[in-house]
Amino acid sequence: MDPTPRRLFTEAASADVVIESLGSAVTPRTRRILGSLVTHLHAFVKDVQLTDQEWETGIEFLTAAGQKCDAVRQECILLSDVLGVSMLVETINHRAVREATEQTVLGPFHLVVSPERELGADINLTGEGTPCLVTGSVRDMDGRPVPGAAVDVWQSDAKGFYDVQKPGEIPERNLRGLFRTDGQGDFWFRTIVPCHYPIPIDGPVGRLLAAADRHPFRPAHIHFIVEAPGYETVTTHVFDKEDPYLDTDVVFGVKESLIRTFAVTDDEERAVRLGLPNPFREVRFDCVLRPSTRETRAETQP
Repeated sequence: MDPTPRRLFTEAASADVVIESLGSAVTPRTRRILGSLVTHLHAFVKDVQLTDQEWETGIEFLTAAGQKCDAVRQECILLSDVLGVSMLVETINHRAVREATEQTVLGPFHLVVSPERELGADINLTGEGTPCLVTGSVRDMDGRPVPGAAVDVWQSDAKGFYDVQKPGEIPERNLRGLFRTDGQGDFWFRTIVPCHYPIPIDGPVGRLLAAADRHPFRPAHIHFIVEAPGYETVTTHVFDKEDPYLDTDVVFGVKESLIRTFAVTDDEERAVRLGLPNPFREVRFDCVLRPSTRETRAETQP
């Protein structure tokens, strides 16, 4: 127990009194984070003159968000997403460097391990949707191929649902796959053209969006996580250029460099070779990795 006498709590000194309660064993990074959190949180309460009822409503909201979370639903990530916090953390921690591929949000549906699949495999297990070929490469910032890089992909189905949202209706691991680039750093697989979809709105985050008069839609996209030893892992999307929600993504995840055209390919011979109907859609995603040089913030903070 710390016997050091402290100031009593007052409205004017509220944040300072709480910060002064932090013990001497607190790490510098933890002290900075908690100190800033308390300072801004108390400033917010004072700025809006929060009422007792509003405070209780906020507590109830956060409680409901936690209670909505389970093995296949992460309401707290959704809350962070729709408030723009997830995207801000990604942007701060993965600032673009030269030609390196830009990051975007992970999203709440990367909840299961993607099955390892051979290059060229079809990750669509239901046969529903518009067939699409995805090709691409993984290179370093000098343009050299990165063989053996892991390319983890997942997306919603033709109706906008992920497999974890409808267990028993959608096959397990549908539209998910983990691929390895070949000796030239290339990868390819078969899937379907993604579609836009609403994030889940049957919980507190949905009520928040309604109160804010915001729609719940995400533009059509395919998720990617690309990683290889010695390089920064890239968590990103590929967005459909024709999607109507590109400019109003509910989680603010769209970046200009990640928008692609899902072009129509009319080539009977190639379609037969790939095991696709003719015509089919096609998109290319070339990922550029930067060297891994990051240290943890805890180590770099004074």
